[in-house]
Amino acid sequence: MRRDVFQAIADPNRRAIISLLAEQKKLNLNGIADRFKISRPAVSKHIKILSECGLVVTTQEGREKYCEVKLDKLNEVADWIEQYKKFWEEKLDALDEYLKVLQAMDKKQ
Repeated sequence: MRRDVFQAIADPNRRAIISLLAEQKKLNLNGIADRFKISRPAVSKHIKILSECGLVVTTQEGREKYCEVKLDKLNEVADWIEQYKKFWEEKLDALDEYLKVLQAMDKKQ
């Protein structure tokens, strides 16, 4: 199955893993699993999805697998959001202007 960054951030546990790795820089799977109330296999499954989406890179060091976050993939989300940000800013600016007109009319009465 082809996964994208939007699928990765759709789950709150995966978002929490991304935040944790962004803060800690590099953790092994047990270090990640210890911070969650889900099973280690569930954490591994989330890491696998994050890896498939390009948000996490895992490396083998001895017997341990370490995970690092690659936040540049989140630019896809930021770019997608930006188009809607512009849309809503225009709508809210228009609403602001309309409210100013209503307030001016109310003061005249």
